[in-house]
Amino acid sequence: MSIWGKLAGAAAGVALGGGPLGALIGAFAGHFMIDRAGHEHHDRERHEKNRTSSEDAVRSQDQIAFTIAVIALAAKLAKADGTVTRDEVDMFKRVFPIPPEEEGNVGQLFNLAKQDVAGFEAYAKQAAYLFRARPGVLEDLLDSLFLIARADGNFHPGEQEYLHRVAEIFGLSEDQYQRIRAAHFGPDKADPYFILSVDRSISNDDLKRAYHKLVKENHPDSLTARGVPPEFVRTANERLATINAAYERICRERGIS
Repeated sequence: MSIWGKLAGAAAGVALGGGPLGALIGAFAGHFMIDRAGHEHHDRERHEKNRTSSEDAVRSQDQIAFTIAVIALAAKLAKADGTVTRDEVDMFKRVFPIPPEEEGNVGQLFNLAKQDVAGFEAYAKQAAYLFRARPGVLEDLLDSLFLIARADGNFHPGEQEYLHRVAEIFGLSEDQYQRIRAAHFGPDKADPYFILSVDRSISNDDLKRAYHKLVKENHPDSLTARGVPPEFVRTANERLATINAAYERICRERGIS
């Protein structure tokens, strides 16, 4: 079952331990209970699949928490540029393809988050707490939000302020934020040494080692291992493309074959 199909099974908010994100999934559960009338057979199949996936409960809960945090923060991001349009959830779907049978549920959860009185900072703080021992996951989450922010080809000042504040709440450093930002907005103009987190005086051998370390850390399998759902591997692919481009640029400048 895809991560999108697991959202309804997360109705009790077990993966979230309460809080504003737990309240959001609880509100979604109420709508889901109403909407499922006439679909009980489908629901039984869904819940049966959820039970069979409980063997990997910890990873599943991490993935659910990550997904709900992305949806909630993306919904709030949609309002950061001061204009709320009807196609915001369509933009989300373009970035992270969703099976047709799950589009309604994801759209409903997105809209509930957008309308929720809880501010984005409350969502971000809970995500920071849930993944406090895994800062890499928080970087992945922020990376996903940048993918959504750039989907319309415009990086509004309100979106910049929003994402910078989310990064602060996540406990990410200014350098971490700027690297993620540079990866999405103007990688060709960004300092490739900055992208690779290395000094310009680094030797060729150390540069190669640093590059391979980054490739390993940002491989899709590494993201999955630290609790990022497979449906979000585009984040890893985008990041790897930026890392490869930065390394190739340095190699050209240094004459490394």
